[in-house]
Amino acid sequence: MPAKYRDRLQDLCGGQLVITVDRDDRCLLVYPLPEWEEIERKLAKLPSLNKQARRLQRLLIGHATECELDSAGRILLPPKLREYAGLDKQVMLLGQVNKFELWDEQAWSAIWSGEEAGEEGLSMELESLSL
Repeated sequence: MPAKYRDRLQDLCGGQLVITVDRDDRCLLVYPLPEWEEIERKLAKLPSLNKQARRLQRLLIGHATECELDSAGRILLPPKLREYAGLDKQVMLLGQVNKFELWDEQAWSAIWSGEEAGEEGLSMELESLSL
């Protein structure tokens, strides 16, 4: 974890993180524990008879793994999560407001450069967003 985030993560969650898989992209989502607990509550409230809701619960909660930052700000990723995201040597860590995304560097570069197959334009809702 980059040094600029370590102190804040220690204050926010004592270095306790939860890592799970992303539903759409082949990356990992890294949540500070309090943020993950909120996500987990929302997932638990989804309708149990809805097939897509159950699939999302199984995917995100089923792969959720608690990790702790060590004194050097590192985390040990389980092999199954590393394999899912195709993580090898070079990775990209992206801050995303309440979480981080952990990407294989080549996969992220392909998305960033627009090389990913099936790239589409922004939806009407996003096109109207002012940043």
